[in-house]
Amino acid sequence: MRLFKCLFWILYRIWFYILVALPIIVLFPFLFVSILKESWYPFFFKLARLWAKFILAGMGFVWKIEHKQALDSSKSYMFIANHTSMADIMLMLVSAKNPFVFVGKKELVKIPLFGFFYKRTCILVDRSSERSRKAVFLRAQRRLKQGLSICIFPEGGVPEDESVVLDTFKDGAFRLAINHQIPIVPMTFLDNKKRFSYTFCSGGPGSMRVKVHPFIETEGLTIKDTKSLNSRAREVIYNELIKSDK
Repeated sequence: MRLFKCLFWILYRIWFYILVALPIIVLFPFLFVSILKESWYPFFFKLARLWAKFILAGMGFVWKIEHKQALDSSKSYMFIANHTSMADIMLMLVSAKNPFVFVGKKELVKIPLFGFFYKRTCILVDRSSERSRKAVFLRAQRRLKQGLSICIFPEGGVPEDESVVLDTFKDGAFRLAINHQIPIVPMTFLDNKKRFSYTFCSGGPGSMRVKVHPFIETEGLTIKDTKSLNSRAREVIYNELIKSDK
């Protein structure tokens, strides 16, 4: 039985990468045109959402999104969530209709096909470089002025120890939100670790629940409030994860 399970997991992982690549190949001309100008990004975002839905549905994931507060299509936000899976990017794209730009690690550029568009549409950061981290603020500022939102996974990566419920949050997302006085939208991904974690022999089709929590306003806050804002946002997500495990 264990042999059959391992075979399933191997095929399941291979199938994931096929699903990632297939729509990029099919839609390549449209995707390529959509990245020629920054002002065309909303069109790229719509295609990216279709890509995400195709992958999640193809993997047998059924997403269930519960909104505690409605998003305003005319406003910019800082979207944050816990990070446990390769499917987090797809689920975030499905969960937020407001066009947003990911801030992510530059290492993902190496992924074939995906990396080509990732490099040209996301704000890349080299966490070992202070200069790179500062450049993120300038690029994010330009995107926000274009009416877009920003998405950051504040853990900075997936914890190597999967027993960790929620890793420590880095301050970048909260400094950005305060600097630009935009609301923070905390999201809890409740099932991604169970459905498709980085542990190779694990996972499978099923429900992927998302809780979109009430927004945390930053109006009137200053950089001195960064740590308390960080703790408050982390507590919201952490408490939801603990409640879900019971």
